[in-house]
Amino acid sequence: MPQIVLIAKEPVAGRVKTRLTPPYSPAEAAALAEAALRDSLRAVAAAPACQRVLALDGLPGRWLPRGFVVIPQRGTGLDERLAAAFADVHRLRPGPVVLIGMDTPQVTPELLREAGEALEEHDAVYGPAADGGFWLLGLRRPDPALLLGVPMSHAETGKLQLDRLDRAGLTVHHLPELIDVDTAADAAAVASEAPASRFATAIRRLSR
Repeated sequence: MPQIVLIAKEPVAGRVKTRLTPPYSPAEAAALAEAALRDSLRAVAAAPACQRVLALDGLPGRWLPRGFVVIPQRGTGLDERLAAAFADVHRLRPGPVVLIGMDTPQVTPELLREAGEALEEHDAVYGPAADGGFWLLGLRRPDPALLLGVPMSHAETGKLQLDRLDRAGLTVHHLPELIDVDTAADAAAVASEAPASRFATAIRRLSR
């Protein structure tokens, strides 16, 4: 059973989901970010894991449920932050690690269960994002070298990350593609896909 780590930013206006403004205000974008974070935390809390970790940029708030170990993010670029999260979580408790972000509130415990079970037979598990990146990465034996230097937030991030895993000789299990919430169009699509989520409820409230 793996550890699951969620890497996230504190949902503060002006610091999160800036690509949603406009049409949303910074405060509204932060409210959507908090809703997405709550949905993601709920999915992690319901998935099988030997430990649940939040790698946080900022301070925890009332949105954080019980049962999570909170660690600070380290590094500057996203590749460094991801690599550090894997390394720090693995140092806490050696073993397989599954990592997701806060941008896919439609994620389900079943998908996270599949990711964890895949690491019993594969070296890595990979969840592609519709924008060319990835929404999940799991590693049976975390190694910062598998992430450091991979260009992030790029149309070919996913391809380059998979190339890195392939060059390391790792076997990879692929999960379904999900939409990352970056733009207002993404937000609408994700809310439609997961109408019962807190994120969809927040979208409907802001659309009144």
